[in-house]
Parts: sequence; structure tokens; C-alpha cells
Amino acid sequence: MHEPMTIEIQVLRYRPEEEDKPVWQSYTVPYTDDMSVLQGLQQIKDEQDGTLSFRWSCRMAICGSCGMMVNGRPELSCKTFLRDLLPGPVRIEALANFPIERDLIVDVGQFVKKLEGIKPYLIPKEPRALAQGEYLQTPHQLEQFEQYSSCINCMLCYAACPQFGLNPDFTGPGVLALLHRYNADSRDGGQRERAEVLNAEDGVWTCTAVGYCSVVCPKGVDPANAINQNKVNSAKDYFLRFLSPHGGKA
Repeated sequence: MHEPMTIEIQVLRYRPEEEDKPVWQSYTVPYTDDMSVLQGLQQIKDEQDGTLSFRWSCRMAICGSCGMMVNGRPELSCKTFLRDLLPGPVRIEALANFPIERDLIVDVGQFVKKLEGIKPYLIPKEPRALAQGEYLQTPHQLEQFEQYSSCINCMLCYAACPQFGLNPDFTGPGVLALLHRYNADSRDGGQRERAEVLNAEDGVWTCTAVGYCSVVCPKGVDPANAINQNKVNSAKDYFLRFLSPHGGKA
């Protein structure tokens, strides 16, 4: 019989009841060509060290739970395969720019608060009776926001964002992209309600247009482009205030 293939996985551990700061721990993991990084971590937890802590759910790059730093890059561990990281070692850390709760688990409380703050749902422009039927959109209207609705809130873009790393109060690329998803929807009338977040000191103008957020997105969303469009809309809103008593929005 052939010896099983193995790869070294180095995990940055943090157990607050034992350590004052994170420490590296190395594991030798048997693997097959179809094993993901997440499955490698599951092998460690199931067979070697049950104290290892990390988040995961769907294993299909849909839930966004298993984001972590893999060899210094923000990745979904279920979508990243060990075969592509040979010969190793593979270095795994908690997502950058977030407080670590334990091992590879980060505190997402502030992210969720920001997400709630943009009112991430359709706000009708006016009351509409059920008898009036559904809202209709043209293919062009759908195209204006469709890609931004693919965001799975994995927060990889936040781990990639240098401005968020410097300023945790920055609304950030993912939330601003989702804000644009609703503002650009022809069925929505909540632009004025989201303007305070958009134009705030820690809003869209904090972005310095590095663009790495769009590079690391596992779903092909382009937060950098959404932010650029938001900047244009914010500037229009500001200057139109001087031309209209009602401001930049009707």
C-alpha cells in the first residue's frame, strides 16, 4: 500500500484562558487531491486536536462562514484546496483586521452592526396594494445592482482593506457594496435614509481606492466599483443641495 500524502498545516492558535497572545502550532495532515483547507482543519479537529476552533457551515462557498487567512491571503477555506498549496507548509490565521475571539474565530459584532445600519432591505418609494401586482424591472434595471446581490458577507474584503485595518470605524467595502445594491434598485426609495451612512466621516470617502477588496471576493462582486459609484452619487448629492431646496434627492 502507498503511504498517504501528507502536508504540514500551521495554525495560529489563540486560547485566551491559556495564552496572552496567539502562538503557532503545527500539524501533519494526511490529504487527498480533493481535500480543501477546511477539510484539513476538520481532520485536525476530529483526529488530532479537538480544541481547535473555527467557523464553518455549508462547505459550498455560499454561507461565508469559513473565511480565514491562508498563506497571508483572505480566502474561503472550503474553496481553497490543499493540492494548490503544495509543498506547504500551509499557514492559517484568523481573518485580518478583526478582534480574535479564539483560534480562527473573529468577533463579527461591529460588522453586523454596520450591516444593519444601512437598512439592507427594499424600502418602497410609496405604499403599494397587493392588488397592484408585482414590481416590474427591465433587464437594464436589474443589471444595475445584480452583481452586488451576490455578496455572502464573508468579510474577506475587510481583511483585505488597508483602510479598515487602520480605522475599524470605516463602514467598509462589503457593507458599502450592499448599500449600493439597494440604492441602485429601481424598486427602492430609501436612498435618503442611507445617505447619512454614505456621507459620514467613516463612510464612502474614507476609501482610498486600493481595490484589493474586489480582487479577493470569492463571488466576483466588485466592491471597489460600488464605492466609486457611491462617491459619484455622494458628490452629486452635495452639490445639488445648492441648486435645489429639497437637496440632491427628490
